[in-house]
This record gives sequence, structure tokens and C-alpha cells, in this order.
Amino acid sequence: MRTITYTDSAQFQCLEHLREAFMDLYLVHCGIEHCQPSQFLGPSFRDEYIIHFVLEGKGSYTVGGITYFLSTNQMFLIYPGQEIRYGADADEPWTYAWIGFNGIRAESTLRNCGFSRQCYVLPFKKPDILVEHITNILTAAQLSFSNDLKRNGLLLMLFSCLVDNYNSISEQTSKASSQHYDYGSSVYVEHAIDYIKWNHNRGINVTDIADYIGISRTYLNHVFQKELGVSSQKFLMDFRLHKAANLLISSDLPVTEVSNQVGYDDSLAFSKAFKKKFGLSPKNYRSHKETMVHFSEKQL
Repeated sequence: MRTITYTDSAQFQCLEHLREAFMDLYLVHCGIEHCQPSQFLGPSFRDEYIIHFVLEGKGSYTVGGITYFLSTNQMFLIYPGQEIRYGADADEPWTYAWIGFNGIRAESTLRNCGFSRQCYVLPFKKPDILVEHITNILTAAQLSFSNDLKRNGLLLMLFSCLVDNYNSISEQTSKASSQHYDYGSSVYVEHAIDYIKWNHNRGINVTDIADYIGISRTYLNHVFQKELGVSSQKFLMDFRLHKAANLLISSDLPVTEVSNQVGYDDSLAFSKAFKKKFGLSPKNYRSHKETMVHFSEKQL
């Protein structure tokens, strides 16, 4: 039988192994942690739902073969039974708060907060209120019926905040769309570029990028045109081809392997796109660059 424990240190506060006092929605554990650089957890599976709230710094979360890169005021959801891995950035390690919970109303509550099995990451507002609720839960660590009620009440208040958070975001998005107004377009582009940077080798397309950010493909293309002057499709293709060009001159990998590493399953389609971009086939591009390097060395 698990023993209910409470840990309180400068880096880590955690209340865990709580008993199931309520069937609808109940707290399993919660805490706040200041993580060390490159501190990772997983790959692992959890038996309960967990939401992490990034309060400071950066980190990453991998689920379903996709890696999400998160920063302050973003939250991510772990579903029971899914293999996950997450960890702090090497340069700006994150501090996060979390709640682990379960119950027959967990899925419906999460849907009302904006989460789904296609949407694991969301922004959140009012971090001070969320931290206040979690801190108050931690201070109610002593086991008593009164504290059972207090912890569960605070959990419900926290979820109420998350539902309000999602409704507010949905309202702003709807308003921006109806008024043809770009709400935070530079932020969308920044997140899209991060996603492309870390997933371009997986054969992702524009729809995948739009789904990750939570906007339509049409709107994604609009913000790319506005911020960078190119379509999102052209940016993705150019990114892959420039990565391929770097691999061709910095490695001895065969052209087919270079093609795979930048997300092309069809090496013929890759070669055609590469030649259209740079005016040379991948093989000739490599030979040309090597010749240029040798010529420069002789001049020196």
C-alpha cells in the first residue's frame, strides 16, 4: 500500500499518493519543481492524468512521436497509458507546477479546458492564481476529512480557471477571425518555426504545423505571408532543402540518406526539388562545393 507523502524543499514541493476520496474528480498528487538543466523524465507511462504548468524557462514534451517545445505560460497534458518523455532546457531550465488527478469526469473536464488527444499543449493565463491554488493544496497536506474537502475544492477551482482560460482564448480567436485581425501572428510564426526545426525530418506537412499551433492552415499561411513574405509551404520546403545542402557538404551520407534525414520519402522527388532550388542535382552540388573548397585552399 502506498504511503501518502509530503516533500518540501527549496527545489521541490510535492504532495502525492493521496487516497481516492471522490469518484467524480480527485487529486492524486501535485507539486512545484525548479528543474535542473537537461533534467529529463521518461520514457515512462502514467496511471493518472497530469497537467504541467510552465511558470518559467523552457523545456520539451514528447508524446505520440511528436516533440513539443514549451516556454512560460504554456501547459501540457499527460494521458494515462501513453508513453511520454519530458525535460528541462539545457540553458533555460523550466520551473513548473503540476497536478495529477483521475475520476470518471476527468475526460469531460479536460475537453472543457481545451485538451484532447489531438491537442496536448495549450497556453494559460493568470499563472499567479494557478500557483496560489496549488500552493494552498500543498499547505493542506495534513490528513483530515476537512483537508480532503479543501484539496478537492481547490482542485475544482483550478479547473474552473482552466475552463475560463479556454473560453477566453476561444473568444479572442473567434473575434480575431471575424474581424480579419492578426492576433499574435509573430508568436504563431515563432512556434511554427520551432516545430519545423525539430520535426522537419519526420515528413511533416503544413497541416501538421497548423494542428500543432491550433490554427487553420489558411490562417497559418496568412501569418507567414505577413511576417516573412513567403507561404508556410515554401518556408518548410526551403528549410528542408537548405538543411539538405548543409548535409551534402558536411557529411559523406548518400543522397538517399540525406533525403530521408530532411523528411523526403522519395529521393527522386527530393532531387527534383533540390535542383529546382539550387540549379544543381544533389550529387553535382556536393562535387561543385568540394571543388570550390579545394580551389580556395590552393589559393591560400
